[in-house]
Amino acid sequence: MATRGHLFIISGPSGAGKSTILSAILRKRPQLRYSISYTTRPPRRDEQDGVHYHFITEAAFRNKIKGGELAEWAEVHGNLYGTSARYIEETLNDGQNVLLDIDVQGANRLIASYPEAISVFITTPNVKELEKRLMKRGMDSLSAVKKRLKNAEAEMAQAHLYNHVVINDDLSQAVLQIETIIDKAYSHG
Repeated sequence: MATRGHLFIISGPSGAGKSTILSAILRKRPQLRYSISYTTRPPRRDEQDGVHYHFITEAAFRNKIKGGELAEWAEVHGNLYGTSARYIEETLNDGQNVLLDIDVQGANRLIASYPEAISVFITTPNVKELEKRLMKRGMDSLSAVKKRLKNAEAEMAQAHLYNHVVINDDLSQAVLQIETIIDKAYSHG
């Protein structure tokens, strides 16, 4: 029987650079299995169904909740997001390591269900920098950016609940820090 894999939970406020950091890590470490979340939000430009998210209707999402198919789910910025329980369990039981990019609400639920998980909170040096990044990426309306910033303050206040906090003020350093965290988990079984 294979040794059970490690679960890496990565979260932080919108605009902190999670997706960019995780893309770099997954390119360098293809042995990590990325859990693709379900969401009811529409795809952003360049996002593909089954690659970035599983984009589904609210009715389909609610059916997954009722069916107990989600390890966690939450409403974030007015949309529903969730993680497949089956994917996590099957992948970990196969001895593979799972990498999750989820919101703070979902991370809290998963940390409660998987206390052995390695959790990492990615953030910016300050809220002003976060606002600058959200505006620069141009993916959201001004009202959506304001909503994300308001949520970010509450999310940043929960950083202490994670095993590790990485401040993304230098992308290559942030990637290196998370790789070191992953390597440490590998070396400890």
